[in-house]
Amino acid sequence: MMDMAATARETHAGDYAAFLAATLPRQTRGVASHRLGEERVWLKKAGPRHSLLRYRLLALLARVFRLDVLTPVPNLGGEAAIATEARRLRALAEAGVRVPRVLAEQADGLLISDLGEGGRGALVFNERLDQAAASGPAALRVAWREGLDAIAAVHAQGCYLSQAFARNLMRCPDEVIGFIDFEDDPGEVLSLAECQARDWLSYLHSTALLIDAAAPQAARADWHAALAPADPEVRHRIAIAAQRMRWLRRLPRGRRWGRDTQRVRAVARLLAQWHLSPASSS
Repeated sequence: MMDMAATARETHAGDYAAFLAATLPRQTRGVASHRLGEERVWLKKAGPRHSLLRYRLLALLARVFRLDVLTPVPNLGGEAAIATEARRLRALAEAGVRVPRVLAEQADGLLISDLGEGGRGALVFNERLDQAAASGPAALRVAWREGLDAIAAVHAQGCYLSQAFARNLMRCPDEVIGFIDFEDDPGEVLSLAECQARDWLSYLHSTALLIDAAAPQAARADWHAALAPADPEVRHRIAIAAQRMRWLRRLPRGRRWGRDTQRVRAVARLLAQWHLSPASSS
């Protein structure tokens, strides 16, 4: 017997394009969820093109630290972002990565599926980590490793993400980690190894502050274990980043220095010993 979601998909399979065309002109937000029968869907609307000015600071940091993996990937917005996201979602789905399905597409809008199922929604990974942290360091470590393992699985398929921050990871009801937000394509300006190294650094940047405060030694061990099977060139890129960011672990502690300072310090602490790891010397 088909479940409710499967029935909804069958019932509305021919209506997605019509729904997109009818709803898009009325939607004022860039991204919004809608109900289509029993199914929850997301509509992304092309917005104004983005200015390149927002990327200059990141480009400067990439040059200062001599880190190619931090090279900004321009997301010009508008119709280009819609086309990029649709293309990337289809490619990742074909590779077996859990991402939203493309239901309908037109130049200025995209209709995609929700990663929930059976009436249960997917959990943003930030919330997953916060909930685990409330249960103690051991639970947080388990949750943090889920993210590491999910990214490693994507890379094992020869793929890469776009912005692998915890906010773009989703824990689906079946406990599989899915991914969202593909409006840019790092592969247009970076090599595969650089794209995958960028994924790792993005995940660390968004989670290091939490995990470093709770279980720093265990986190380093988990991080090294997750990266051990990675391509040697990816490990080499990470080793370079670790060496060039090493001094940042000596940034001052304390809230008065700001959360961004503490986040960068936590990433540097996680990376501090990576260049000594046997895996990075392969």
